[in-house]
Amino acid sequence: MMLSESEVLAASILIVDDQESNILLLEQLLSQAGYTCLGSTMNPQEVCALHRKNRYDLILLDLQMPVMDGFQVMEGLKTSDADAYLPVLVITAQPGHKLRALQAGARDFISKPFDLVEVRTRIRNMLEVRLLYKQLANYSKLLEQTVQERTAELRESEARYRSLTELASDWYWEQDEKMNFTKVSGPVLEMLGIRVSPLGAEADVLEVAGWNEEERKLLQGTIAARRPFLDFLFHRVNSDGSQQQFRVSGEPMFNRSCRFIGYRGIGVEVTTGK
Repeated sequence: MMLSESEVLAASILIVDDQESNILLLEQLLSQAGYTCLGSTMNPQEVCALHRKNRYDLILLDLQMPVMDGFQVMEGLKTSDADAYLPVLVITAQPGHKLRALQAGARDFISKPFDLVEVRTRIRNMLEVRLLYKQLANYSKLLEQTVQERTAELRESEARYRSLTELASDWYWEQDEKMNFTKVSGPVLEMLGIRVSPLGAEADVLEVAGWNEEERKLLQGTIAARRPFLDFLFHRVNSDGSQQQFRVSGEPMFNRSCRFIGYRGIGVEVTTGK
């Protein structure tokens, strides 16, 4: 991820200090550096509401203020800010407050009296980190939305495919890796002469005889090799002497680890006669 110079200079910054002279100095410094979106307040009680409204990329926060100090402001920002990244750079003349400020959630600090080069550098560094963090968060949301959209499209496509196969064939089926039927749409079991065994029986299905054994072996070989088949014709002679002919197409299914998990396909009865 990359940041352009214009993105950095367009970042929104709020200056919070009870001394107007400090605010004017920082505003002049930032304006000269090219920053274009600056705000300020001398009332620390306004900070949380201002941040909720404007979602600042950086808050320059003085720690020593009357009525409400910088530590109290940071606590308020934590409770009101849905963003896990608290974009606060504290301003302090007390060396002993630096560690406490960092522990309270500040990302960095500026010492008083100001070293103008240090101020510009720390602000620039923190803005770059903040904006990259926002880019990453936005990318994650976009990726999640894309995945959800693709999943919905896939489900819709699968539903359309199932609907079309049902219209274009007498049956649709799926089998697991042991070739047990797991999904059946249409009279596939009846047409193939397969009877579901009673509960508790050893086999899952009982097949009626009469299939052309050469065709059956050829189809079984194709399935054993995990190959797809298209419009495969096979026949069966029923006990009353009538004949049936079927055309089936199928393809093997694999999971993401490329492990075979079964077959799915469609079929249609072509002819019926003596």
